[in-house]
Amino acid sequence: MRLDIQRTPMIPANIYRLAGVMNAGQGLISKGEIDGGDTEYAAMNVLRADQVVMRKLTAWEGPIAVVPADFDGFVVSNEFPTFTLGPELLPDWMRHVCRSPRLWAEMKNRVSGTVQRRKRLNPDQLLQIEFPIPPREVQAGIVEILDAVDDQVSALDTEADVLDKIWWALGREMMAAVAGEDTVPLASFSDISGGLTKNKKDLEQADLVEVPYLRVANVHRHHLNLSEVAMIQTTRAKAEKLRLRPGDILMTEGGDKDKLGRGHVWEDQIPNCIHQNHVFRVRVTDRRFDPYFVSAWGNTFGREWFETFGTQTTGIASINRATLSRFPVPDVPLSVQQGWAGRLGAVVETIDSLREQVGSLRTLRTSLVSGLLDRTIDIECY
Repeated sequence: MRLDIQRTPMIPANIYRLAGVMNAGQGLISKGEIDGGDTEYAAMNVLRADQVVMRKLTAWEGPIAVVPADFDGFVVSNEFPTFTLGPELLPDWMRHVCRSPRLWAEMKNRVSGTVQRRKRLNPDQLLQIEFPIPPREVQAGIVEILDAVDDQVSALDTEADVLDKIWWALGREMMAAVAGEDTVPLASFSDISGGLTKNKKDLEQADLVEVPYLRVANVHRHHLNLSEVAMIQTTRAKAEKLRLRPGDILMTEGGDKDKLGRGHVWEDQIPNCIHQNHVFRVRVTDRRFDPYFVSAWGNTFGREWFETFGTQTTGIASINRATLSRFPVPDVPLSVQQGWAGRLGAVVETIDSLREQVGSLRTLRTSLVSGLLDRTIDIECY
């Protein structure tokens, strides 16, 4: 491909559609419209369908994409050079190349600059990258295979999103069904504790152990994301004290206000796992209460309750242990709790299964892209 930039002057009172390039080859995003008189740029670059566009700044994050037809005519700053493909390259094939981790690694290796967030990749540095180019008919075959995987991922994501809406609908039914029942504070039937606070002095101790360590990023509403679990060193005594047990409810302390108290029940997926201080552990001590019901109640009714009673500082909301301790939970028969927990849990189980399939397909896709581009996986075209 070759550098091919078309510039257009920024004329006051003229309206221009502005685009941005997302990281990791995820494509383009519309950034709205601007008046030519409201920008400091005298001219901007025009996007044309089937061109390649990249962001020079922080190019090590993989901001590169093929321009789709619906972004034809959008404008970008001069930080976004554009390239026209040669006749031997199919735009759809190049679209998948832009989503290849190998390409992002090559871009990262070529960036220049001394400050990490200001490092740039110049057009000539991008054009130095080499890839094997299969015949156009093979490119078309590769596109067909990868598009089929992408279609399946999209379909599974859509199905999971629909089930998530069903989960919320069930949650509203549950809240309506127990409305008016007596409530008891969470601390009256459970033990609530914070997690590990990092302390450099701990690293000076002789009895250090390294254990898995759950962060806020791992704890979501009605599910846990355990794809990336950090490890941390702490004393053996603290590791034992904070070790999670099956049935423990994990609830987040801070973040966006609508995410306070979100969480799920720990099922001992990772042995000897502990949690950070921004994640509360709620251990039910009264068998009259079902942890899965309590967790579901915290994720549904609790969403608005924690927003109301949480505290807000600049950009960060939080709840403390005292607030969580008085969180009101319906004091209903265990059979009622288990009934709702079972219905909601069945939906969550299906969502988790779909998300797992999506994860497997995305892993497969990454392997396919690498293999097909490197020609370690070959396809026959008839």
